[in-house]
Amino acid sequence: MWLGGCIKPDFRTINYFRGKRLKDSFQDIFTQVVELLHKHGFVSLDTQYIDGTKIESMANKYTFVWRGSVEKNDTRLKEKTRIVLQQIQQQIALEESDIDMTPPVDIDDFENRIKEIKKQIENRDVPKRLHNKIEKVSSVNIGKMRTYREQLDKMDDRNSFSKTDEDATFMRMKEDAMLNGQLKPGYNIQIATENQFITNYAIFQRPTDTRTLLPFLEMFKRRYGKQSGTVVADSGYGSEENYEYMFSHGITPFVKYNYFHKEQKRGYRNNPFISANFFYNREKNYYVCPMGQHMDFVRDEKRKSDTGYIGIVSIYKAVRCDGCPLRNMCHKSKNNRRIEVNHHLNRYKEEIRNLLNSEIGIYHRRKRCIEPEAVFGHIKDCGMFRRLRLRGLVGAEIEFGLKAMAHNMKKLAMLCSKIGEFTLFFGLNLILSYFPRLKLNRIYIYSVLKAF
Repeated sequence: MWLGGCIKPDFRTINYFRGKRLKDSFQDIFTQVVELLHKHGFVSLDTQYIDGTKIESMANKYTFVWRGSVEKNDTRLKEKTRIVLQQIQQQIALEESDIDMTPPVDIDDFENRIKEIKKQIENRDVPKRLHNKIEKVSSVNIGKMRTYREQLDKMDDRNSFSKTDEDATFMRMKEDAMLNGQLKPGYNIQIATENQFITNYAIFQRPTDTRTLLPFLEMFKRRYGKQSGTVVADSGYGSEENYEYMFSHGITPFVKYNYFHKEQKRGYRNNPFISANFFYNREKNYYVCPMGQHMDFVRDEKRKSDTGYIGIVSIYKAVRCDGCPLRNMCHKSKNNRRIEVNHHLNRYKEEIRNLLNSEIGIYHRRKRCIEPEAVFGHIKDCGMFRRLRLRGLVGAEIEFGLKAMAHNMKKLAMLCSKIGEFTLFFGLNLILSYFPRLKLNRIYIYSVLKAF
């Protein structure tokens, strides 16, 4: 304001700079700031404390498009159009012509079928109502099919999007004033922190954190040319695919899995009817139920995740549960009890359990609560940053990136001021200690030196 003589820039100038000029260069600027912090020893880039939060988009929360609804309406419209075209063919007696009578499947098949019908009836005396039917199907139904296909293409692998911000996905937000769990358009923002400095951030359209970890770690590696040796995260990131990636890339994962805290409770450990507490014979590959009956191996099944990762699940089944006095406490199934075990994942869980319960693991678990969560609290609550103001995925990346860089610079300025005040106060006391007869007001001298 002083340099500009209190001349206020137009909001279009700020938006152009923020949305256009920073579009291709901001990631490099953010990286340079973090590398500067690394150079001066504020961060080591060897540890990542990862967490995520959801921030609402600048979109109308009532302009939603759901995948299930689009697919259902698209199927109904295609079936309705197929019936109408079949009736038209029957009414104009085209069964004997060369028109293909196989039922059309996609929009291209419907368009080709309509072209064939129009070509056949071009020189025939056909009632006007049939012409109107064909024109309605050609204009209205085909137009809706195109709209449905465009909407599905925009969703890609998502389940929803907003018409006013097509990159935003409807997610369940915690900050709901009515406490009714309303779904709102937003983005899943992931950050990695160290000493409460943000070292990496990314914007995702997926509401769950499990599928964001691998691309987030790859982004960190591309940004700094190396990968951290330690990753700390909560149970939302624990999965077989994530554990396999981290162990295979030399990363020590202090990442919890589901039921980690529940396993520590006495009620869970002493419950004999939980399949995790069954005795397992590794040599003969069978489990033993609480009644002492063997649960023999049945088969292995492949389970494919949303990301394409294939895991192997082993199925074990009891021979006979009829007449067992513990059946009502053991399971509710009408048939014999069946359990599914992922041995590969269980081996990872055992390693993770040992890491988390070690001395260094307890240290990281305690520190994680004051790392990314404190940063999110400072940004969202203290900074009142609860809603994005730029639409689109690129706009969200720039806007939150500016907020992240401002947080780092503010944190750096605060630390530098504290270090400077401490050095000044310590040096003043050290000087005055050499002159005990010098009767001076130390607070007054300190305030004068601080002003300079």
